[in-house]
Amino acid sequence: MTGAQESGAHEVGPQGPDAQETGGVLRLRGLGVAFAGAADPASAGIDLDLRAGTVLALVGESGSGKSVTALGALGLLPPTARVTGSARLDGVELVGAPRRVLDDVRGRLVGTIFQEPTTALNPLETIAFQIGEAVRAHPGEGSQARRHRDSGDSGEPGGSGESRGARGPLRGWKRHGGVRVRDRVLELLERVGLGGGEDLERIADSYPHQLSGGQLQRACIALALACQPPVLIADEPTTALDVTVQAGILDLLRSLTEEGLAVLLITHDMAVVADIADEVAVMRAGHIVERGPVAQIFSRPQHPYTRQLLAAVPRLDSLRQEDPFEAAACARSAAPADGGVRGGGPDGAMAGAHDGADAGEPVVAIRDLEVVYGGGRRPVRAVQGVTLSIAPGEVLGMVGESGSGKSTIAGTLTGLVPISSGSVRVCGVEIAGARRRDLLPVRRATGVVYQNPASSLNPRRTVGASIAEPLVVHGQVDAAARQARVRELLEAVQLPAAMAQRYPHEMSGGQRQRVAIARALALEPRLVIADEPTSALDVSVQAVVLDLLGSLQAELGFACLFVSHDLAVVDSIATRTVVLSGGRLVEEGPTRHVLADPQQDYTRRLVAAVPVPDPALQAARRRRRQGSRAA
Repeated sequence: MTGAQESGAHEVGPQGPDAQETGGVLRLRGLGVAFAGAADPASAGIDLDLRAGTVLALVGESGSGKSVTALGALGLLPPTARVTGSARLDGVELVGAPRRVLDDVRGRLVGTIFQEPTTALNPLETIAFQIGEAVRAHPGEGSQARRHRDSGDSGEPGGSGESRGARGPLRGWKRHGGVRVRDRVLELLERVGLGGGEDLERIADSYPHQLSGGQLQRACIALALACQPPVLIADEPTTALDVTVQAGILDLLRSLTEEGLAVLLITHDMAVVADIADEVAVMRAGHIVERGPVAQIFSRPQHPYTRQLLAAVPRLDSLRQEDPFEAAACARSAAPADGGVRGGGPDGAMAGAHDGADAGEPVVAIRDLEVVYGGGRRPVRAVQGVTLSIAPGEVLGMVGESGSGKSTIAGTLTGLVPISSGSVRVCGVEIAGARRRDLLPVRRATGVVYQNPASSLNPRRTVGASIAEPLVVHGQVDAAARQARVRELLEAVQLPAAMAQRYPHEMSGGQRQRVAIARALALEPRLVIADEPTSALDVSVQAVVLDLLGSLQAELGFACLFVSHDLAVVDSIATRTVVLSGGRLVEEGPTRHVLADPQQDYTRRLVAAVPVPDPALQAARRRRRQGSRAA
């Protein structure tokens, strides 16, 4: 009996451990990982087959054993980890292999890309140097190139590989041992969609901090593919990216599989799985509980945990029943003739605020806001002429890609980002030009929840001390009163009072974000700024945090600026939404109207890029995206 059977895994279709004894590029049999001192193994009895030209998604929440299984197979875990079972990569046994074998395998037979490219790349070296370093490490041809050579596929136009497309990743891969490393680097960067000509040269000579998140992740993919490995392990490769950038990365990975690459995708996002995967293995508590073809997993999930993951995916209502490209075509015919910003109602201002919003002075009133960074000949205009307002008790969603100006605008509300021109009023106080003491009432009336609670909470302070910090800063000197308030806030965010004595590292990501929300509410603010508060969380934890934030907002009545690149999340919580692009406000209105009937092409692209947990719909959308690019 296999480990999967022992753990109650549901097999859908011919996916059992004996079904693919041939053709598997990566084969795991009974793989397990245990750490010294831990009561239970991190993973156990894992049987998987990854075949050439396919994407196998390994799905589960944080702590389910996904990443540790992949790292254990590659021998990348610390000495405290004990790996058992078998992991064969292109015929090479990895478990128990000597260091020289593993060093040869990494890069030549398997490439890896990780969730956060800024930590995966060396900040002190250029992109070209880092990719070139990988090329020089394995100067001979890779396993994938050898396989195609042996089958008579030259990978060049005119050979048997012509049908795969002249721009496929195998084109010229056999040549890199005989060409300049610089040429090989530029070839890789162009292949992953980073432009051409002078722009390609500029990106190659850039340092990581000079590129956007999407550019960095594409550079990481180029780095992973430098030696033409037959297998690519992608560990949460799109979690930190905008929806449009994410769609581009997923399309790139899908195109690579069409050239024979095998991809092991590690993720918690079932919508991403629907977009790209051929097969799915669902992990929980270190065991595979269900596996099968993607269509059957989504249409007929057998295990309750799989159904739970699918139910937790936030969905745009506008995408549940119709193809977003068809919806966009219909919306285009109804676009305003002047091409301007659509307002939320007859006056284009406050329509969409929920019934509890007061008709009095807005909590936030921004008019003609300009934020310019740097001087000299090339200043950066981060925000350009933005005008908006937030009513008391209203939840305003602010969406847009990275660099659109969302977080910059949020920073102006507390005086943390200098205002170049225009007016920003918060709770009746003009922020532009205000002195420090004039900003104290604003900061007292404003709570902030950031993207990553592991970074926003002081690791040396207990949870109770972090929650009480705003009370101390703003004059609450009575210790007993502070402790009572901390207990009250922990109860409000559904955490036990005993959590006050813990440190952030002793809590899960969802628990830490609840603590961050409690701290933001400590002073009973009139305004809460939530800047990507759920993007770093698993989808099931994300749903719980969103429900909590929504219920607290309804109960306490604070206004909320909810900043996000995830339109499905905004759809679930915001009453009104503004869309930013290039520092400008391009569309605004009631959330359901903006997302179901977008008037601007940019908004349509954002909506069309949102993945949904429907493999058939995602495949149709990908074909349409590819068709529009070809046109």
